[in-house]
Amino acid sequence: MKKSREGFTLAELLIVVAIIAVLVAVAIPVFGSQLEKSREAADLANVRAAYAKVLTEANMGIYDKEVTVDLKQKQDDWQSADVITIGGISHSVKEGDTDNWIGKPGAGGTCKVSFDQKTGTKFVWSGDGTSASNSYDMSENFFKTLESSGCLNLDLIKNNTNFEIDSKASSSTFVPEIEKVLGEQSLLKNGTWAFLGNGKSNKASERYLFWTSFDTNEVGAGKKIPILIQTGDGKYYVSESQTAKRQKGNVTYVTISDHIKDQTEYKKVINAGGGQVYKSLSEAYAAYEKVLEKYKDLL
Repeated sequence: MKKSREGFTLAELLIVVAIIAVLVAVAIPVFGSQLEKSREAADLANVRAAYAKVLTEANMGIYDKEVTVDLKQKQDDWQSADVITIGGISHSVKEGDTDNWIGKPGAGGTCKVSFDQKTGTKFVWSGDGTSASNSYDMSENFFKTLESSGCLNLDLIKNNTNFEIDSKASSSTFVPEIEKVLGEQSLLKNGTWAFLGNGKSNKASERYLFWTSFDTNEVGAGKKIPILIQTGDGKYYVSESQTAKRQKGNVTYVTISDHIKDQTEYKKVINAGGGQVYKSLSEAYAAYEKVLEKYKDLL
């Protein structure tokens, strides 16, 4: 008797390989999604622990406690439920930001938990899918950068009651010195910035950093733009200013703000945005991103 030793045909093997490939293609995204949800759950657990710590301090009368949680998730935005609740504070993914909940989580981002006596516990998340905040150093103090550059000790600044260092002034002797000390993730490596104020005064609050994500030379003069402000005493604001054309020698450029004559006018710029004080750069940056919607025509 003859024994049949026929195996699978090439067509049958290809069909089996194709089926396995389809199953793998379906399984990997599902596994990845579940893994990301587990990272998100771990982040929420850590944020809840930070909330408990901040609330404990607040109950003891200590209101300036801020806890930063480094997020483990590797994707922007929420992957789980539409409504997230921490400590009785609920956030709807569809409704967006509130006074207590600002921004969305991002890959490698952070959540800063603090307590405000007026609004209660505040959660500020870095990154929202369209944000570049995860690429920036949110612990940066712009005035330490200015001090490190040595510019504040130069006579032209320290003897000037109203100095201005604008990043678009390519002929400036100060801008290159500041750029030398900027970190790789410095916000000042993007957009347009200017250090302004009273170099002669001992009051740090009379010196300012204006920053915008827009290239003012591209925007042009006479346009309203959003700005993020840090004062020398460590306070942050979000407001707007009007660009202006300047000329230094043969160089023409557009500044982040028209010429400001005195401290009263600086206060007017701050108050134009409501005068709200933000405790950290990440909180101010999140608020800045929120107002960008009003300036879509400049994008």
